[in-house]
Amino acid sequence: MKTNKGIVFFVGAGPGDPDLITVKGLKCIQVADVIVYDRLANPELLNAARKDAEFIYCGKQPNHHSIQQEQINEIIVSKALEGKTVTRLKGGDPCVFGRVGEEAEKLDQQGICFEIVPGITAGIAAPAYAGIPVTHRNVASTFAMVTGHLCNDNTISPDKWKALATGIDTVAFYMGMGNISNICNQLIHYGRNPDTPVAIVSWGTTEDQRTIISSLNTIEKTLQEQHISSPAIILVGEVVHLRERLSWFAENS
Repeated sequence: MKTNKGIVFFVGAGPGDPDLITVKGLKCIQVADVIVYDRLANPELLNAARKDAEFIYCGKQPNHHSIQQEQINEIIVSKALEGKTVTRLKGGDPCVFGRVGEEAEKLDQQGICFEIVPGITAGIAAPAYAGIPVTHRNVASTFAMVTGHLCNDNTISPDKWKALATGIDTVAFYMGMGNISNICNQLIHYGRNPDTPVAIVSWGTTEDQRTIISSLNTIEKTLQEQHISSPAIILVGEVVHLRERLSWFAENS
């Protein structure tokens, strides 16, 4: 049985453009006593909060976490147990590599009510802003999202690499820039055509968005020539060619 303590809203802030947050997500920001927000949640969204709302930054950068996950869990639980309305604001969608399962489980253990408010995930939005639909009736009917943090030699099984290489038309890798060499090598090793196009979209949907296009066997060289920073989505598949006709969003050069 849940308690009559506070409530926690796990809200997807969207991929970066503040206009892409959902109506319900915006309402959760507006009613919150406490907003616990991540690095990839656009800070402009905090302007919609009450003037007396408490802001707690829990951002994580590659290889550097300002607050460990267990501490974040404790913050959310303690604020809710004080009877407060807490909005946990996460970049993208909270259920797509957002650890919402871990955090919500802690609330359930304490009998704290919560709701999950989906958001637009970067694996779809960043390619869309780059003029690349992740599916297309004539090109791609299957789509997968993979965390690049696990893309090393030992954590993804050969069967899964084989499926990603030959069974999925379009694959989006999140948080994979540090492992891009291994990602491309594994896909080629397990049967993907080395000439398969690759798009890397950095800071998708924001004014800092940049996109570079290459292929599995040349992307490393391209990255050496054109610096691009995280956060970035790595998109693999023939749909990348559609950018030539569908590019619509003005990017930084």
